[in-house]
Amino acid sequence: MTRREHQAREQHEQEQHEQEQPEEQLLRTGGQILVDQLAAHGVGTVFGVPGESYLEVLDALHDSSVRMVVCRQEGGAAYMAEATGKLTGRPGVCFTTRGPGAANALVALHTADQDATPLVLFVGLVPRGHTGRAGFQEFDLRGTFGAHAKLVETADEAARLPEITARAFAVAAGGRPGPVVVGLPEDMLTDTAHAADAQPLPVPEGAVSPDQLGSLEALLAQAVRPLVVLGGSRWTEDARRDVRAWAEAWSLPVAVDFRCQDLIPGDSDIFAGNLGYGRPTALAERLGSADLLICVGAAPGDVTTDGYTRLDRPEEPEAGLPRRIVHVLPDWPPPGAWHRCDLPVLASPAAFGRAVAGLRPAGPVAWAETTRADRAAHLEFRRTLHDPEPLDLGAVFATLDARLDADAVVTFGAGNYALWAQRFLTYRDGMRQLAPRNGSMGYGLPAGVAAAVTMPGRQVVTFAGDGCFLMNGQELSTGLAEGAAPLVLVVDNGTYGTIRKHQELAHPGRVSGTDLVNPDFAAYARAFGAHGETVCATGEFAPALERALVNCRAGRAALIALRPSEGRLAPGMTVASLREAAAREAGGPR
Repeated sequence: MTRREHQAREQHEQEQHEQEQPEEQLLRTGGQILVDQLAAHGVGTVFGVPGESYLEVLDALHDSSVRMVVCRQEGGAAYMAEATGKLTGRPGVCFTTRGPGAANALVALHTADQDATPLVLFVGLVPRGHTGRAGFQEFDLRGTFGAHAKLVETADEAARLPEITARAFAVAAGGRPGPVVVGLPEDMLTDTAHAADAQPLPVPEGAVSPDQLGSLEALLAQAVRPLVVLGGSRWTEDARRDVRAWAEAWSLPVAVDFRCQDLIPGDSDIFAGNLGYGRPTALAERLGSADLLICVGAAPGDVTTDGYTRLDRPEEPEAGLPRRIVHVLPDWPPPGAWHRCDLPVLASPAAFGRAVAGLRPAGPVAWAETTRADRAAHLEFRRTLHDPEPLDLGAVFATLDARLDADAVVTFGAGNYALWAQRFLTYRDGMRQLAPRNGSMGYGLPAGVAAAVTMPGRQVVTFAGDGCFLMNGQELSTGLAEGAAPLVLVVDNGTYGTIRKHQELAHPGRVSGTDLVNPDFAAYARAFGAHGETVCATGEFAPALERALVNCRAGRAALIALRPSEGRLAPGMTVASLREAAAREAGGPR
């Protein structure tokens, strides 16, 4: 047999072997195997910036049902993936190349870690033979991401990609969710292998035992001033419905953790308010005076407790009752929780909701009047504050609140501007709030684009400050390219407002490092092809809003730049008011 005949026979045998293989075990490149795993795990969209280190993945995506949204910077891409994880409860997926590309994505890993958001970041790496030799853009994956990710591993064999991908998705979504990082050596992706597709691994929900239910009812029977606090992630629509039904049946006052306002409708008679930044002092004091604190989804943290101080007192000061704390969490122990728990329940919000939805009190509860007082205090706090200025942001947000769809998605990043959206918008049943609990600037616009891509046809409203917006303003281009049409409102007050507030409190009149020189944001939006307007007076807003909404409904993103008077920092707060308060405190002239 000649050499050519031998090669032809081998090729024929190989083709016959492949025909005999189940379809999922055909010979595939690592890139193709990985993309097929994404499809098998129900991933419809991935976000990223292309890189030569994962060309085989890009090629496999060409013929795949998985859509790639091409972003303008890896930080924006990873934010979009994180926002998708928040919105869907399933891991958002981002692809970056090695070195600088991966480093740019780190900000979203920190967000996903602190916010307990399921996220899988795939990072293209140098070829395996170049590892440890200071190759071009070589990157220490574990050294860079290990402090922020639940799991960091490198797929060195194409045949193991199904196993590694299934584990990555399960770890990201399970327990307390968070980010997972998977390294993809460039040459591994070009390798070929026979590998069966992996099915998604189940994510345990936990459970509430009959004994725990009995203990919870016993604690409620002893309570005088209970408070329920909802937070964290792994909330489903069923969980929201069931926990609300239980709390309403017991007339339990419910507060929410920082930027968790979509966990219970804001128009519910038991909703007592938001325990995030900008909350009223009375609500913070109410937390400290609760004799029974039931925390579902997250334990009390830094923001909720004013730097871990609100729950330091072991007894409720008015009634002299011992405080009891219940933790209902999907993982144990909770990170950073320093308050003793009397009843730990290892369950997701959905599992807890199913267990308690049918529970009813035996008779009238002792705290019904307290619940009504908590609700009245919340409604008083969120009454519109009118600014005596040409552009009254209180009136602006009242107008906007009336025009939000019942299932609108509201997104924003970090800054004093967000206090208007947190305080004066009514988060109704079906609405969603996407905002970073780690206080990450630049998040709002990528999150808005991701929401519009993930749920087309749904109203998406994004808020940003002038400093926050320009950290990822280029992703407006991504939105236009993908047909995403969020409504973006930029509060343009010419300063890093949160830092300026602290600066005026600590060093009145000594402005340093907080002034901004801004572009014309409306013209910036129009340059990308979006609709753009600037509003400087209250009467201009309503018609500008209607024009913007018409554009959004037609599939074109719209931006409205809001220009308040100089010195406006937050609801009820200006630079002048801070200086007057500082002068009064110092006993000097006003």
